[in-house]
Amino acid sequence: MPVFESLWNNASETALQRRQAMLEGIHRLRELELRSAECSKKAQAVFDKRGQLLPRQRIALLLDPASSFLPLCSLAGYLQDSADPQSSVPGGGMIAGIGQISGVRCMIVASDSGIEAGSIQAKGLEKYLRVQEIALQNKLPFIHLVESAGANLMRYQVEGFVLGGSLFRNLARLSKAGIPVITVQHGSGTAGGAYMPGLSDIVIMVRGRSRAFLAGPPLLLAATGEVATEEDLGGAEMHTQMTGLGEYLAEDDAHAIGIAREVVAHLDWNKNLHLDTPLPYQEPRLASDDLLNLISSNLREPIDMREIIARLVDGSELLEFKPLYGPHTLCIQGFIQGHAVGIISNNGPIDNAGANKASHFIGLMCQHGTPLIYLQNTTGYMVGTESEQAGMIKNGSKMIQAVSNASVPQITIQCGASFGAGNYGMCGRGFEPRFLFSWPLAKTAVMGGEQAATTMKIVTEQAMKKKGLVADPEKSKAQFNKIVSIFESQADVFYTSGLVLDDGVIDPRDTRSILALCLEICHQAQHRSLRPSQFGVARM
Repeated sequence: MPVFESLWNNASETALQRRQAMLEGIHRLRELELRSAECSKKAQAVFDKRGQLLPRQRIALLLDPASSFLPLCSLAGYLQDSADPQSSVPGGGMIAGIGQISGVRCMIVASDSGIEAGSIQAKGLEKYLRVQEIALQNKLPFIHLVESAGANLMRYQVEGFVLGGSLFRNLARLSKAGIPVITVQHGSGTAGGAYMPGLSDIVIMVRGRSRAFLAGPPLLLAATGEVATEEDLGGAEMHTQMTGLGEYLAEDDAHAIGIAREVVAHLDWNKNLHLDTPLPYQEPRLASDDLLNLISSNLREPIDMREIIARLVDGSELLEFKPLYGPHTLCIQGFIQGHAVGIISNNGPIDNAGANKASHFIGLMCQHGTPLIYLQNTTGYMVGTESEQAGMIKNGSKMIQAVSNASVPQITIQCGASFGAGNYGMCGRGFEPRFLFSWPLAKTAVMGGEQAATTMKIVTEQAMKKKGLVADPEKSKAQFNKIVSIFESQADVFYTSGLVLDDGVIDPRDTRSILALCLEICHQAQHRSLRPSQFGVARM
C-alpha cells in the first residue's frame, strides 16, 4: 500500500501551540484520575487496621504481573456529584477496566470502598451497565470485587432504585450467555447488593469481613424488632457452611484474590484460541508523539485527518477509497498491529458525495468482515439550499442506516469536533460502537455555542418583530453569552465523559495501542465459542 507522505511541520508555531493545549488536557485528565485514587487512599489507615487491601491494591494483585489494564469510564460522575471542578471526585464509586488474569482477558469491576464505603455515586449505575455491556458483547469473564454500602440513602432517588434492577438482570444474562460471573465478596453486600453474589456463578468470601444479607441488623430491628448480629445474618462462614452462597472461604483479601486467580485459570477460557501466533506488523513510520501537535483546541482550525491516520496504521501505509469523490469524507483501509481495518474520518462537513461514499465503504467492509474505526472530527452534515436539493436528508440517512446495521465491530475515537447529526453518522454513543474513547480536546454538541446563540438571537428578534417589539440590546447580549456558556461547558469532553458518554478520555499517543487491544478483543470474541444455557447457572 502507498506510504503516506506527511506535510505537517511539527516545529511550526501552530504545532507547538496545539501541543501545549493537548498536554494541558492530558495533565487535567491525570490530575482527575489521581484525585480519585488519593481520595480512596485516605482510608488507608482504616483498611490497614482491618487487615484489608485498598481497592486498587486488590486489582493490582489480581492482574498478571507486568500486564496492562485498560481503565473504563474513569471520569464517570465528574461534575455530576458537584458542580465545582475542584471538589468533584470522578469514578462513580467504582473502578472498572479490562485486564489479564491467569492469561485470560477479563472485565474487572471493583467497588471503590475507600470512598463513601463504596456506595454507588452519581453516574455509577450507568458506568456499571456500560461495562456489563462490553463484557457481554466481547465475551469477557466478569470479575467483581465487592465491598459496597449499596445505594447512598442520603442521595436516594427512586429512579436509581428502579433502573438499578438492570444491573442484576445483566448479571443473569451474562451467566445465561455462558460468560462466567465471579465475585470476591471483600465486605458488605446489603439489600440489593446481596444479589450481586446471589447472581454470580462463583463467590469467594473472606472470613470475618464478608457480609451478604437482604436486611442488616439496623433495618431488621426497625422492620421486625429482631436482634441479630451481622455474622449470624450473613457472615462468610455462615454462607460457606449453611446457605451455600459462597463457594470458597478465604482468610484475607490477598488469599481471596489468589483463589480468584486460580478459579479463572481453571476456566480454560482460551483453549480454542490460537494465542501464540501474533500477527506480523510494522510500526508507523511517523511518530505517535506527533499526535499531540495535530488537533487544535479551536476546532475551527482545519487538520488533514490523514496525518492522524498515518500515525496509527502499520507502516503509515494508507489505501484511500474514492479519494477524488466526496474528498472531505475520508474512507481508508490499513492495518493496526496486523489487524485489517477500515477507517472513516472527516476533513470537513459530510456532504452528499461523502455520505454516499461512506455508505458504500461500510457495506464493503461488512462484506470483507473488516472492523470499522471512526475518527470523529466533523461539524456535521452539509446544510444549505444546494445541499438540501441534492438530497442531503436521504443521503445522510443512508449513511446512518449503514452505521446502524453494520455487521462488523465498530470502534469510535472522538478526536476533535463531534457536532450535529455528524455524531450519529460517525457512530456516536447512541449507535452502540463496541468501544468509544475521546481525546482531551474533543467537543460534542448539537452545534457550536456561537451558532446556537446566534440562532436563538435571530428567532427571538423575529418573534418580537412580529409583535411590533424591539429587542433590548443588553438583554439580547446577556442571553447570547449565557447560551454560549451553556453549550461550551456541556460540549467539553470532561463534562461529557462524566456523563458516561464515552468509555474514557485517553492520551492521543496511546490511541494505536488501545485500538490494537480493542481489535484483539473483538477478534477473540468472534472466534470464541460459548456454551449458553437457558437461565444461567442456578445457585445450589
